[in-house]
Amino acid sequence: MDTNIAHPPAGRQRRRHSPEFRASVIQACLQPGVSIAAVALANGLNANMVRKWVINAQTPSLPTSADRARSRFLSVPDHSLPSAPAFVPLALPAPSAAPVGIQIDLSTPAGVSIKMTWPTSAAEQCVTWLREWLR
Repeated sequence: MDTNIAHPPAGRQRRRHSPEFRASVIQACLQPGVSIAAVALANGLNANMVRKWVINAQTPSLPTSADRARSRFLSVPDHSLPSAPAFVPLALPAPSAAPVGIQIDLSTPAGVSIKMTWPTSAAEQCVTWLREWLR
């Protein structure tokens, strides 16, 4: 009896690219009129990975823990300058007087025009009068 033992295929190893190769691919992508996908295809690379390389090359890198360890310093408050008050009062101009009433200018096709002024306290009567007049 023959027994076939299935061996799982060897896992794909992640390819490592040298910094020089990455720099040359990034420079090719940054040329005017060049497609990142075309450069990736020409070099046998994934276009999304190449786009990430280009973006990472264009953005400044964040400081590493080694950078932070080298640049440790103590912050000393500067008391030579007076601190700004938390609240600064402002002088505002007096509010302008609101119109005293409702002003209505009506004109008919026959050329008759009417100007009415109603007190705002009698706004309901103004609405009733307008409804009756517009019928």
